[in-house]
Amino acid sequence: MTTPEQGLSLWHAVGRNRRQRPALDKNLHVDLAIIGGGFSGLSTALHAAEKGISVAVLEAEIVAWGATGRNAGFVVPNFAKMDPVNVLASLGEERGERLIHFAAGSADLVFNLIERHGIVCDALQSGWIQPAHSPDAFEKVKSRAGQWAERGRPVEVLSKAAVAELTGARDYFGGWVDRSGGVLNPVEYARGLADASARAGALIFEGTRVTAIDRSGDGWVLGTRSGVVRAGKVVVATNAYGGPLLPTLRRTYFPLKVFQIATNPLPRDVRKRLLSSGQCVSDTRRNLFTFRFDAANRLISGGMHVLGPGADDRVPEVIHRRLARHLDLPDLPPLDFSWSGVAAVQPDFLPHLVDMGPGLIAGFACNGRGIAMTTAMGRALADWAGGTEARDLAIPCAPPAPIPFHGLMRHAPNMLLPWSMLRDRLDTAA
Repeated sequence: MTTPEQGLSLWHAVGRNRRQRPALDKNLHVDLAIIGGGFSGLSTALHAAEKGISVAVLEAEIVAWGATGRNAGFVVPNFAKMDPVNVLASLGEERGERLIHFAAGSADLVFNLIERHGIVCDALQSGWIQPAHSPDAFEKVKSRAGQWAERGRPVEVLSKAAVAELTGARDYFGGWVDRSGGVLNPVEYARGLADASARAGALIFEGTRVTAIDRSGDGWVLGTRSGVVRAGKVVVATNAYGGPLLPTLRRTYFPLKVFQIATNPLPRDVRKRLLSSGQCVSDTRRNLFTFRFDAANRLISGGMHVLGPGADDRVPEVIHRRLARHLDLPDLPPLDFSWSGVAAVQPDFLPHLVDMGPGLIAGFACNGRGIAMTTAMGRALADWAGGTEARDLAIPCAPPAPIPFHGLMRHAPNMLLPWSMLRDRLDTAA
């Protein structure tokens, strides 16, 4: 098994489009500075540059270093834990419907960008499937699918037999599919966004860590070790990888460590039985079970697990055994890669913009739906950079709201995992 060096994943290892980008070596003055070279930062850069806005992207490591390069490559156009009815209850009719519409079109935006800019990233708009692990969960997903269907989305409720036929997994009670979802190589997609941004005029710097942000006149000054960037507006697009730059932001989300694995390529006869049309799957368990294939027929899965000493070695083996059990694969190929990353989870599981001051905004849109949501968020932030008021965007925007007792609560997702796993077992036994 290959465990890539820190910060790298299967996607970095198999990627073809690796272009070295320079570090900042001078002082700049731009309309918009973006901190972070992941999906949200690069999508913002692309859409802003296409509007004629001068843009500089400052990435501390390399493009797609953070969660952008460490996920499973699922493109999912909905909310992780919230159905449309919940969004409406939380935000009200007008704002809720705007956010629902924002999410609904997010996967189509991703695949349209890939086509328009000729991004080679093994993209397949094959659909995303959510199987139900219990009868109660099946009732919930039927309601969920109905709510999206009412809004014209290409969704369908799946029977137990249909889930088994599409996925090859036979222990589910039914499910639903959103056919606008799909899969891709996230690192290659991010690199393609970077290339498209550069062609549109954006400046992209790697190895350029922002160490200070200071207000100056009617703009901002961003300090780095090798130069200063002055900008009228700043987007902080670091998600869970912001480090100590803005401590207040770190207290507004839960950092969730997620592990991923990839097996050696599966034999062709076994591959035909599983996800024959190339969809991706994430089920309704509290401790999610996910799987998909990459372009080389490696079987990829992931999830969160109890942390502790030796987790980086122990957890991949746990996920591997789970994969064999759920997919009835006694001869599952050995592990080829394992890696991990950190996602930023909001308490309400919705995307948010954080108003950090005049012309300074941070975006958090992951919650396990990073590729689609952050791409769409980037387009919205480009509108903000072009003059649209933040309050008029589809994504809720408010000053920072630190989570009470964050020092303890930040560990809650992993601390509660054993209880979640027990509830999953009780659901299926009922």
